Amino acid sequence: MRDIERCRTAELGGHVDVCDHCGHASDPSYNSCRNRHCPKCQSLAQKLWIEERAARILPTHYFHVVFTLPAELRALARVNPKTIFTLLFETAARTLLDLGRDEQRLGAELGITAVLHTWTRDLRFHPHVHCVVTGGGLDPSGERWITVKPGFLFPVKVMSALFRGKFLAALDRAYRHGELRFGTTSCAALADPRRFARLRDSLYRRDWVVYSKRPFGGAQHVYEYLGRYTHRVAISNQRLLAIGDDAIRFATKNGMTETLTPALFIRRFLQHVLPARFVKIRHYGLKASRNATSRLEVARRLLEAQHGDAHAIVDTAPDDPEPDDELRPGAPCPRCKTGTIVRHYLRPGEDVAALLAAMAIDTS
Repeated sequence: MRDIERCRTAELGGHVDVCDHCGHASDPSYNSCRNRHCPKCQSLAQKLWIEERAARILPTHYFHVVFTLPAELRALARVNPKTIFTLLFETAARTLLDLGRDEQRLGAELGITAVLHTWTRDLRFHPHVHCVVTGGGLDPSGERWITVKPGFLFPVKVMSALFRGKFLAALDRAYRHGELRFGTTSCAALADPRRFARLRDSLYRRDWVVYSKRPFGGAQHVYEYLGRYTHRVAISNQRLLAIGDDAIRFATKNGMTETLTPALFIRRFLQHVLPARFVKIRHYGLKASRNATSRLEVARRLLEAQHGDAHAIVDTAPDDPEPDDELRPGAPCPRCKTGTIVRHYLRPGEDVAALLAAMAIDTS
């Protein structure tokens, strides 16, 4: 929270571009906090991440599958975010990989990129994992690419049941090994083994939400998806419609809005701050790092032999680019046409007016 409050303010320092002859100066540009939860600082990280991942996009169609944690487990996830989110990642990926390797379904290894989201459009706590899945896989011999028809990956009910079983089995192991905390919140009663068993058994009896969205059209669409989705955190500045002392109004979906008190807005936002060093984008199967220079490249060669090189790179510009200032270091001054623009760096908390006044004396 401190990082976001200080982002692009004088507290973090910055720079100002000034003509060394007439003193003409730009507005000060203050440094960014670069916190991964800051809505203002993700555009550059997003662009760099996409460029780094370019080599791992295969020239094939992709599916989008979403695995959602049941509402009954949200309180437990708040107290044990690292443990529960890790189980969510691992069991969702294992569900897809196991179904892919099943000889009765595909008999091949898929490539998966999984992204953790913990929010709804109105900022409520709603943990789920988005998986971008290759439309086919590499067979065990590594000699053949097996394609999935573009309109269908696996039955949703089958994915739901398998995901439910894997997650609850892993959760039960974590409970028995003492890896879960319960605190004094609404999940404190689960410290009683009988209460935990009742919750577990009730979750076995209900359907879990797994949603398979329409497939992507190819590598270009994957880039477009990743570019606007992977580095989003809870809310963007563009969704903020009105900010007052007593209320904050922001856009949700379908043209609707939500109005919250500032304290409630901040509380909802901070629910989505991840544990320190927790990795929220993970890769499995062919996309795992251990396969990046081996099986993934074999799959690429097979696909290119079948369809040609459809691995087009799309230049995804940041959503919130830096302003294109008229003053650039080393450029001629646009005002006096005589001087040269020089960049002066501001220390954290340094007064810009005092700096410019001092520089005016020097240049005079």
